[in-house]
Amino acid sequence: MLLLGAGSSLSSPGILAAEGYSNCEGFIDSLPATITAQGVWCLRKDLNTAISAGTAIDIRANNVTIDCNDFKVGGLAGGAGTSAYGVRALSALNATVRNCTMRGFYVGAGLSGSGHVIEDNRFDANTYIGIEIAGDASVARHNLVVDTGGSTTVGGYAVGIKAGGAVDLIDNTVSGVVGHPNSSGIALAYGISTHHLSGSIAGNRVGGLVPSGTGTVHGINNQENGRISIRANDVTGNGGAGTGIFCTFPRGSALGNVISGFSTGLSGCTTQDNLIVP
Repeated sequence: MLLLGAGSSLSSPGILAAEGYSNCEGFIDSLPATITAQGVWCLRKDLNTAISAGTAIDIRANNVTIDCNDFKVGGLAGGAGTSAYGVRALSALNATVRNCTMRGFYVGAGLSGSGHVIEDNRFDANTYIGIEIAGDASVARHNLVVDTGGSTTVGGYAVGIKAGGAVDLIDNTVSGVVGHPNSSGIALAYGISTHHLSGSIAGNRVGGLVPSGTGTVHGINNQENGRISIRANDVTGNGGAGTGIFCTFPRGSALGNVISGFSTGLSGCTTQDNLIVP
């Protein structure tokens, strides 16, 4: 395992953005890697790993930026039974993941704590969840999450983006979510799934949700929600059973969304000026 800490420093970090290599604290040149010092850590080539457990890039410090410079972190060799994360930070502060392609992991990116940013990435062919982000003052924006699902580690559903806490989900595209069936042959597909969210869900595009058996699809599903704003999202179902946008409590406000292809367009939210097409 590559361990990158203070002794691996190449330069003092300036701003937390690589924009090439000039502001990189150091480089991640092999996987798996553990980051133990703050700063901007960059890729300068595509990287692949065959791990089926653990984490390809493990963030164990606060104030860390992973900037892939549009290179790939690949985990397809871990197979459908993988439980490995592409990048992960547990109970950390101010982690940022940007300009990455995360492919073939159980979870593409999983960040918890607070102050996190996941932006301008592509999450491709991850088997369970594309993006998982939890913690106050965090945001996932401008990400493309495609072809999520197929995990044989967990059956019954798959999720494009999962979030909790005071998190904003802004201008993301979720396309293609297919859960691996459970022992009863059922799988649900969630585009965006939140729990105890109190942020904003705005300008996202969700589609390509595919259930299995008697499973249903859920475009934007908000469980135990706080005061959330759900606005200007385009949510498309498969024409079968499912819900376009759901709130547990009416303090979730849905405004100006376009919803089509669900048996139930909107449920539980306070709504205004939404377009719902069967």
